[in-house]
Amino acid sequence: MLGNGIPKEAMPADRILKVVHLTKPRLTREQIAQRAALELPDGAFVNLGWGIPNLIADYVPREITVYFHSENGILGMGRRAKPGEEDFDQVDAMKVPVTLIPGASFFHQADAHLMSRGGHLDVAVLGGFQVSEKGDLANWKIPGAKGSGGIGGAMDIAAGAKILIVCMEHNTKDGAPKIVQHCTYPLTGLACVDTIVTDLAVIDVRTEGLSLREVAPGWSPEEVQAFTGAKLITPQRIPEMSSA
Repeated sequence: MLGNGIPKEAMPADRILKVVHLTKPRLTREQIAQRAALELPDGAFVNLGWGIPNLIADYVPREITVYFHSENGILGMGRRAKPGEEDFDQVDAMKVPVTLIPGASFFHQADAHLMSRGGHLDVAVLGGFQVSEKGDLANWKIPGAKGSGGIGGAMDIAAGAKILIVCMEHNTKDGAPKIVQHCTYPLTGLACVDTIVTDLAVIDVRTEGLSLREVAPGWSPEEVQAFTGAKLITPQRIPEMSSA
């Protein structure tokens, strides 16, 4: 019996998915960021992309120190500035006022991009439109959308970071999977993604395929697979996602 009182056997499979998509709670964007923050190692140099990744600085565990890097020339960003703390000469790449941690430094934007290209970032966290089962990433343009897209420094970051994490919703607004066998959107990088954190799951990209590591609270591996456009490798026991 589904949450709306309709027996499962009375509904086609695609209709069941639509009902689950509408009624079963998923993680919020903030909760995705909280979970992704747990992937960051102590002492790491980390770049945060636009969207959900940009929220991560507010959720770094207190017991670790992370040096956030921004393409506009900051190393050592802290959390976003709260009302009353803003200094609009001190902003991240999204032009959002930020705080600094002790030892932070400023430098030319060209040097910031050289850090990305030169392999000096331990971790990068980017948003995504599509990720393939081989770890290909598309995150700068949706075909048919207005405008030329916004590639920015994403290609350099995806290619240069030692570890690349993608944070995104598991599906588009109309329910289409964003984790797919092959990307159909313009590519940012090939075989560059290591881990995907969504509102439904944590998934690792391995040589043998996509390995389901965690599922959102209240969701089963089978339900996550139903909303995924590529085959997931599913261990016998899969824990629920946690932000602590």
